[in-house]
Amino acid sequence: MVFAARLTQRGHRIATMDDLMALYEKSFSDDTVAAISALPHPTVQKFAVITAAVVGASRRFLSQITRHQNEVKFMSASLQYSNYAGQADFAIPYEIITATAAVRELYLKSCHEGMDCYEKLCAEGIGHDAAGYATPQGLRNVLVISATPYQWKHIIGQRVCRRNTDETRIVLLKIWQELYTLSPALFAPDLTGPFCQQDKCLEGKMTCGNMLKADMTPGDILKTDYPALLEGGGA
Repeated sequence: MVFAARLTQRGHRIATMDDLMALYEKSFSDDTVAAISALPHPTVQKFAVITAAVVGASRRFLSQITRHQNEVKFMSASLQYSNYAGQADFAIPYEIITATAAVRELYLKSCHEGMDCYEKLCAEGIGHDAAGYATPQGLRNVLVISATPYQWKHIIGQRVCRRNTDETRIVLLKIWQELYTLSPALFAPDLTGPFCQQDKCLEGKMTCGNMLKADMTPGDILKTDYPALLEGGGA
């Protein structure tokens, strides 16, 4: 990203490939990264790709996150080729995690009933693809997401907003935490978080009315909004 930004200003100094590589290998500071990240034109952030793997999120999360298609690529475990008979596990929504044992049992019973139907259909010779329609939305999945830094910030900004479902927020907060650790300058809260962290809520009448503080890191938000995950070791 820094190389691309410098290239726009130093074209007159580059006559050979060696000149270009010298510019590419030139060192830079976090302040430089932060300054470039704050620019209104994101083109220079689109020459890099960061790939993240998500293991254990539900197929409902899959259906939500794959709406982001601009400069983003997804690869998921397939219901057509994978056989989940006897292998299924289920994501438990945060609200159900924090509910009574009876509520959690009711939820998991429903999930297992869906998978029982799936297994019976497979036993009758129905293909995994068609039988997959009987699987619950809570079925755990494996997903790989590849996106540019700019698109990661766009996705995170939209999906950690409190207007989203808890699971989507939790997954994106965890991804954001990893990216923030990778580059605090590039993925700082004032450059990456939702609108309410950067300026003001843009949801209008649909606002949650509970704005995130400007200096809250993804770890801070997880601790504040989802303390049960920390107490139980995550889910």
